[in-house]
Amino acid sequence: MRRIALILFALLFVLPASHSPAGAEAIGVAMDDFSYTDTSAEPANQTAAHERRLQAFMAALRRDVSADGRYRLASAQDGAAFKVIGGIQKTSTLVQWAKVAVIDVGAKKLVMDKLYTFRGDNDESWERAEMFVSREVMAALSTPAPVALAVFDFELEDTTAATAGASAASDASYLAEVTAGVRDELSRSGRYRIVDVGGEAKARALRDCDGCEAAMAQKLGADQSLIGVVRRVSRTEYTLGFQVRDARTGAVLARGDSGLRLGADYSWKRGAVRLVSEKLVTSQ
Repeated sequence: MRRIALILFALLFVLPASHSPAGAEAIGVAMDDFSYTDTSAEPANQTAAHERRLQAFMAALRRDVSADGRYRLASAQDGAAFKVIGGIQKTSTLVQWAKVAVIDVGAKKLVMDKLYTFRGDNDESWERAEMFVSREVMAALSTPAPVALAVFDFELEDTTAATAGASAASDASYLAEVTAGVRDELSRSGRYRIVDVGGEAKARALRDCDGCEAAMAQKLGADQSLIGVVRRVSRTEYTLGFQVRDARTGAVLARGDSGLRLGADYSWKRGAVRLVSEKLVTSQ
């Protein structure tokens, strides 16, 4: 199984980006024959039987996928948005393992990676295994693709004129922690694919640019943009806010505001992660 897992991992970095043909509605799914390994050390040579059962397994799996009008079988070079790969290993007379993964080709991300155990080595046991794997693969294909989200650096809005300019280095460090924490939280949710914004230059604060961040996100190839603001009320109190826009239309899709004066600057990250989790991840 370790060898199969390494193959699955390596494929993430060699698959070409998907390119669906214009006007096509069905989603392309590429599916190579699974590998088969017999480490049971049984004396009888069952190679021919295993090859026949594996061929029947793959034919049934392809038939199940193509029977759903949402999908079509395709090659990785012919518009496949997903690739299904896997391997089966016989470990003893009555026990076999099946390692199956589904890869989002464009995002180069695993949307399913599971190891199954099934008992028996006859036509009936292989058919039962295929039916179960088929349901799992179809469920993975139906999972919405993660939204490409450009999360711009959080900004500081300091309303305490008396402290303006003080501890600039410390503020920058805390803001960097906030941005990194929010990106990590959104990425872990599985709903978002974080787009690298690099050193995208800002002539002015994005919170005051009347939605210009949406166009910037679109240039970066993102579906949506997110900007956030830490508002300092005093040296020990702050509030938080964020806003998400559609990168193509600029429409506001979601926003959140702490509405409370919370802690001190070292608590910015914790407060921002909680706000985004509650108002964006959990609520949608």
